[in-house]
Amino acid sequence: MTLAHRKLVTIITESALESMLVKDLENFGVTGYTITNVRGEGARGKRKGDWDQNRTICLITICRSDLAHVILDHLAAVYFEDYAIVAYLSDVEVHRGNKF
Repeated sequence: MTLAHRKLVTIITESALESMLVKDLENFGVTGYTITNVRGEGARGKRKGDWDQNRTICLITICRSDLAHVILDHLAAVYFEDYAIVAYLSDVEVHRGNKF
């Protein structure tokens, strides 16, 4: 069994950014992603998700390391200063590495 080394990109942010982030990822060539609604508390306060403007999403995708770093650099340049957003990378190993 051969596994491919990839990066898991995790983005946790306010739901208002969802469509913009999806467009950004598609423009970078990301072929797939998963989005879930999440709740929590952080530096910008508690996000209970009890109304649409207060929802928080978690967007994840798996991609090559070089692309993952491009995505994080883009997020830092465009979103970090003005939005509640956390983004990080994790090392993962996947079957069918050609899909990512």
